[in-house]
Amino acid sequence: MPARSDTVVMRTDALTKVYNGHIRAVDGLDLEVLEGEIFGLLGPNGAGKTTTAGMLTTRVIPTSGRAFVGGIDVVEHPSAAKQVIGVVPQSNTLDRSLSVWENLYFHGRFFGMSSATAKTEAARLLEQFRLSERATEPVGALSGGMAQRLMVARAIMHRPATLFLDEPTAGLDPQSRLALWEILGELHAEGQTILLTTHYMEEADELCDRLAIIDHGKLLSLGTPAELKNATGADTIVTVTAPGDLDALATLLATEVPGAQSATRVDQNVLVQVREQAGVLPLVFNVAERNGYHVSDVSVTEPTLETVFINLTGKDLRE
Repeated sequence: MPARSDTVVMRTDALTKVYNGHIRAVDGLDLEVLEGEIFGLLGPNGAGKTTTAGMLTTRVIPTSGRAFVGGIDVVEHPSAAKQVIGVVPQSNTLDRSLSVWENLYFHGRFFGMSSATAKTEAARLLEQFRLSERATEPVGALSGGMAQRLMVARAIMHRPATLFLDEPTAGLDPQSRLALWEILGELHAEGQTILLTTHYMEEADELCDRLAIIDHGKLLSLGTPAELKNATGADTIVTVTAPGDLDALATLLATEVPGAQSATRVDQNVLVQVREQAGVLPLVFNVAERNGYHVSDVSVTEPTLETVFINLTGKDLRE
């Protein structure tokens, strides 16, 4: 992983978007993204991630606050801002009247490349993104994963300072998701600054140097994935499934299991966060059974970004 620069290439100051006079999609967001890092916005659907990306890429006008990309105020100078950003939206925006190669070539020409340069870059990117064999095919013949790779290739065709990816792997099968992760890793190694929105905790953990956890338009926490997970104060997460009053069970486990930092009901389970306690499973079973609960399932994992989100909001990231 390349060393992260201290140069700020993207900044928001109290960035806010209000819809219909009262719905705060983004609420006073302050962020800084550094040159060469993959920065993630992690949160559930409706958290304000896409709206934030929309304001940074000139597609959504802020209600208040300011946003800068490459030192350019994106509201005051949207045309200049568009020259230094590449955007991959959630929906497929490839031109279906053009071939795979033509989608790249004409994008380059639109951004001022000479014909010769656009041809060279299109060929280079098709090779890098494993699409050379599809160059002459219509984009409608591409699989979802291939189409997503082509959209990323097109977005970086004009060598933008910052690449924006909005839920880049939503709807992709696991193999296509891993292939795109590999491509993004290569771009990262080349020094590309990337901002991505996602509600997949594994994706944020795998790709991001730093990430901001947001919900209801507010910034809840910011740091590296490791820093955020370490902040839970736990090294073991025990998930307990049992019939009965799970809120009461959570209280019992939090108070009676040695080393328990907290216990939270999430859906039909109780998640117990435990620190430095060996042999924790028998302890959990004993507390539950002693209080009349019959445990039907139990599992043990390390803390994840899901754990962080639950601690911050009291709810599952998937809710």
